[in-house]
Parts: sequence; structure tokens; C-alpha cells
Amino acid sequence: MMKWFKSGAPWIWLTGGAVSLSLVAVLGLLLLIGWRGLTFFWPHTIYEWDISSTEGERYTVIGEIHDREVVPVAQLRGSGLALEGVTSETLTRYLVKTGNREFVQLDFRWLLETDIVSREQPAGLAVLERSNHGNFYGYVERVLEGDNAVGGDVREQLRSRLERVGELNSQMKALQRGEIGTINFELEKLRLKQRRLELDGEATDEALAGIRAEEQQLRTDYQALEKQLFALREEARRDNVVVRDMRGQEVTLSLGEVLDVAWPNDMGPVAKTLHWFKQIGKFVSGEPREANTEGGVFPAIFGTVFMVILMAIIVTPLGVVAAIYLHEYAGKNNLTKIIRIAVINLAGVPSIVYGVFGLGFFVYMVGGSLDRLFYPESLPTPTFGSPGVLWSALTLAILTLPVVIVSTEEGLSRIPSSVRQGSLALGATKAETLWRIVIPMASPAIMTGLILAIARAAGEVAPLMLVGVVKLAPNLPLDGNFPYLHVERKFMHLGFHIYDVGFQSPNVEAARPLVYATSFLLVTVIVGLNLTAIGIRNHLREKFRSLDQ
Repeated sequence: MMKWFKSGAPWIWLTGGAVSLSLVAVLGLLLLIGWRGLTFFWPHTIYEWDISSTEGERYTVIGEIHDREVVPVAQLRGSGLALEGVTSETLTRYLVKTGNREFVQLDFRWLLETDIVSREQPAGLAVLERSNHGNFYGYVERVLEGDNAVGGDVREQLRSRLERVGELNSQMKALQRGEIGTINFELEKLRLKQRRLELDGEATDEALAGIRAEEQQLRTDYQALEKQLFALREEARRDNVVVRDMRGQEVTLSLGEVLDVAWPNDMGPVAKTLHWFKQIGKFVSGEPREANTEGGVFPAIFGTVFMVILMAIIVTPLGVVAAIYLHEYAGKNNLTKIIRIAVINLAGVPSIVYGVFGLGFFVYMVGGSLDRLFYPESLPTPTFGSPGVLWSALTLAILTLPVVIVSTEEGLSRIPSSVRQGSLALGATKAETLWRIVIPMASPAIMTGLILAIARAAGEVAPLMLVGVVKLAPNLPLDGNFPYLHVERKFMHLGFHIYDVGFQSPNVEAARPLVYATSFLLVTVIVGLNLTAIGIRNHLREKFRSLDQ
């Protein structure tokens, strides 16, 4: 036994067991997040409850079960409920999502099992997803074209007209973000051009007349496009649907505000699965609504990936150049040791400190200087002197720079000195040796550092709150206006979206499933970025394997 302990085998088994437990815990956490997030998009059964309250009031509730919990009877009685005749120690209560916000005080309500007279899941109950006020639950009675009821099958008529409204909404969105957006962009350019002429003292009558002529033409085009937009909006509002809600009253909803309709109680397993994939696709590709508690997260996905890619483009050359200097050129003295210690210690600085540094140095100092030098006509409105995706990428590049430097130095140290000496003996200069031999051989280690940098940067939130990320950014950093990539704009981020939905949302119950869904999506994005980098690293490793030999 003593020999076995002295051999070190117990510590190997202990380390292996700890790693295995860690992997199981991480996988379990990911499975929990994925399950709680992905089941949110499954079409849940819609129930109709007959409720008799303790005050003797009788009413109907329509909705879907969002959560359930077992509550001690003593706790309920302590909250003021009489619960006469109840002998059990616990009762079950259901958290029901009822929607219909404009007619019901709360989007969610608790139903105690003692108040439930009956519960049914009748066919024909519809869920109407809307652009405002959340879902609407009820029975679809008829479809109206103007003020006239439309004959035929109600569901088919509703689906076909929703497709028509969807096409009209797509046209309106394309018009607003395309031609109308371009005109607004050109009008702003003309305003800034006139302002620059005034600052330079070159605002002659001829120059101003030319600007006014261009502005007038743009405004004429804008009015024509505006009329076209209003016409499309009226077309979208032409049709209506009449729905009987839980109060037994008929409510007329404009199809211009209805995004989708589903009848979950009438769906089979295949139809529910198809609807589930459709909802996931809408979540990934859609835009947020209702204070981020409804809709999708595409702007946050785009902002996260764009910021990480920009950060990788910045940090890789900086880290590689610094590592090459420290390992290949810097002398082996105390100053170099101090620099290496400083680089290693930078990895332990809290990320919020980097955010404060980025705000003070990049945003206020560098950005403010750029505005004064190149964009004086825009002042006092800042162009680069406000938080944006460029400053976020630079801040995270500095945050992850130590990781890339250390990893690259380790890769350089593993290259035998005989390789360098052989290259120099064949007549190559030191720069040629580095560029053609050393850096290609160290490229897998460089990619390893980049992978670690991406893994950390994609999940950072604290510094981004100071240097560029916002709750809602209606305009992506990419559009059809020159220079197409607008690195000065603010952006959305999946990590901040999770924080905002989970802790700043006015509708906590509605936001809770989105926290799990967005968290799972963020992990998926990080894994996807890392797998891409790992694939590139493996390709480089195979490509330069002959140099190692």
C-alpha cells in the first residue's frame, strides 16, 4: 500500500476523478439550461379553468401553465386565506400565463387548486402572437375584411391573410431600412457638410444653394416614399380577426399587429415539433420586443459575433508581436522579467477596471480627439467620442492580450534553436527566419491563445456596459450606407441581454424562460467560435507538421 501511495497513482486517480466530476457538473448545467430554454418554445397545452374564488365570485380563466409549486397550508393561511375545510398540509398552485394584457391586469396569475372547479383543454383555443401586448388567448370567431366577414374556413382565411400581412410588413421594413434610411443618412450628411462649410468660412451662397437643392430633392423623394409606406400600413390594417376571450366578450384585433397564430390543443406530435423549430428560428432571427421579453435576439447575436471577430483581429497581431519581441529580441535581463511579470499580472485585473480604462482612455481621450480633429461639424454630438463597438473590441483586446502573449511565447519556446540556426546558416536573415519558419511553427500555439481569448471575451459583460453595449440598438453596425461597417455605433450583446432580461425586466415571469434560452444560445455561440478556431489550429498543425520533423 505504501509503495502504491509513493508511486503517485492515488493522486492521478484523484485528479482524474475531480476532472470527471467537473465535466459531469458542466454537462449537467448545460443540459439544465438547454432544457429550460428550449422547452419554452414548445407549444404548450392551453387550458380553460372554471374558477370559484373564496369570495364566491365565479369566472373563467384561459391560459397555459407556466409553473407549479406545492405550498404549505399554514403559509397560505398566514397570508390571509381562510381555506375552510382544507385538511391537507400542502396545496398545489399553478402559475398561469393568461396574456390579453389590455383587458387583464396581470399577464400571469396564481390559481390555487381549491379554487378550481374544473379544468378542460378544449379544441379551438388559439394563441395569437402580437407585436404589442404579448399573446392573446381565445376562440377565433371570424375574419373581417374591412367591416365584412369573410366566408370559408376561418383558420385557412386567417393563415392566408397573416401571410399577406407578413409580406406587407417585410416590405415596410425593407422600405424603412433601405430607401428611407438612405435618404435620412444623406440628409444628415448634407447637414454636416453645411456645418463644416460654416466652420471653415466657405459657406458661400452658391455652395449653400447647391446643398438646399440636394436637400429639397431628397425631401421630395422622402415624401413619395412616406406615402408608399403609409399605403402599405393601411393595407396591413385592412383585415381584422374577431376573438372571444375568457370574459366571453368578442374582441376585434387588427391583423397588422398579429404576427402568428397557433392552435396547440389541436396539434399532433409532428405539428408541435415543426412549430417548435419554427419558434426557435424566429427567436434566433427576430428582433426583441416588449422590453426584450418577447421576440428574438438576432441583433444581440450579430453584435456579439461582430465584436468578438473585431477583437480577435486587433488582439492577435498585438499579442504575437509582443511575444516575438519578448522571446526573440529582448535581452535576458531584469527589465524583461519585470515586463513578463506585469503581463501575467494583467490577466488577474478585474474586468470592470478594463472597462473604466476603456471609457476614460479610448472613449473620452482617443474618441474625443478624433471628433475634434475630423468631425468638428458634428459636435457637440459625438461620433467616436461615445461608447461603441470599436472601443468595446479594443478594451477586450487589452483584457485578453496577456493570454495571447503567454500562449505565443510558450509556442516559440518549444521550437528548437537548431531550426533557427539552420535557417540562419542557409543565409536567411533573422526576420525571414521568423516569418517563414518560426511563426508558422508557432501558429498552433497562437491559435490556442486566440481560442482562450475568444472564450473569455465572448462572455464578458461588465466592461462592455461602460464602452458600448446597450439594452436595445435598433440599427446594426452593418448596413447599406458607406462605410457599411459602422464601428462607432453602440450594439447589443447576448451577455448583457441575459442580465437585462433577468434583472431589469418589468415582467419577470415572462422573462425567466428567455434567460435560459439566451444563456444556452450564448454558450452555443461561444462553442461555435471556439470550434472554428480549433479547426483552423488543427489545419495549421497538420500543414506545418513537416517543419516539426
